[in-house]
Amino acid sequence: MAFEKLADAEARLEELYILLADPAVIADTDRIRELGREHRTLEEIVRVWRDLDAVRSGVDEAREIIRENVDEDLLELARSESAEGEIRLDELEKELRTLLIPRDPDDSRNTIVEIRAGTGGEEAGLFGADLFRMYSHYAEKQGWKVEIMSGTPSELGGYKEIIFLVSGEDVYGKLRYESGVHRVQRVPTTETQGRIHTSAASVVILLEAKEVEVALDPEDLRIDVYRSSGPGGQSVNTTDSAVRVTHVPTGLVVSCQDEKSQHKNKAKALKILRSRLLELRRKEQADSEAVKRRNMVAGGDRSAKIRTYNFPQNRVTDHRIKLTLHSLHEILDGDLDEMIEAVRLAAGTVNPAVPGKG
Repeated sequence: MAFEKLADAEARLEELYILLADPAVIADTDRIRELGREHRTLEEIVRVWRDLDAVRSGVDEAREIIRENVDEDLLELARSESAEGEIRLDELEKELRTLLIPRDPDDSRNTIVEIRAGTGGEEAGLFGADLFRMYSHYAEKQGWKVEIMSGTPSELGGYKEIIFLVSGEDVYGKLRYESGVHRVQRVPTTETQGRIHTSAASVVILLEAKEVEVALDPEDLRIDVYRSSGPGGQSVNTTDSAVRVTHVPTGLVVSCQDEKSQHKNKAKALKILRSRLLELRRKEQADSEAVKRRNMVAGGDRSAKIRTYNFPQNRVTDHRIKLTLHSLHEILDGDLDEMIEAVRLAAGTVNPAVPGKG
């Protein structure tokens, strides 16, 4: 969605008002949903653009007063308004740049998030649980829904692996660049000598695949059932409700045991399998095309370290865009907006210009 000036955006918004009142459009569920989404986004763009114009005019007036060097009291007020206006301008310009990033049709799709403990043993599992809570809190702040698909707890209450579905508005658009290795540096609770350890967990972001996108041939599937087990291998279910699905052509394996119903576990496993197969297909297509600018940030290699969470220094650093924020605990509590929007902005455009800025 690119607009050279506010008038163009306002004209398109008026056009959308008319379309959304058209009985033919209202009768088309997919079309009304698509236009409604565009309307909400464009309404926000126009609001920020108008605010930007108003603040810019105020700053220009304050600068003119300063240049004229009039009454001292008025001069002091103009300096104060100019300084505050400059700060507000920066905020609005950043917001507008983000809103004007061209939208991918997949941005509004639901997302499956997979978190796996990496190097670091039990500490990596505990960090995996921290990441799950971070994304869950972020989802709650966004008004999204989180549904656990599968989880393998660790001995100390962390997760060796956890897979969950996030559904809501613009989920994939905001989470798509979270794939990669997340590293933590802190003193583990099991450390008796106060030494800082480095552990890691990997995050994988997958589109929720629709059945029509990925057809599963029953002949390609091997389905095994077994009894669910908890940490340490103890049985947590007396029936064979856990399900393991193997996609023979690719070797992909998905196991689910969270539900007491074998049928529900199978349905969740197939949903995860479809999403992994869709991602595999998308990656194959991307590899055959020219590398896009956003790959500078997104990085197809999920083994790449993308972020470090350093507890002693209270900092989180995203290594792809060289951004460091000294608000680790707030970020782990779900305050991810600043980090996520900075990465999205870097991925969306190399040198974004703010329309109308002179």
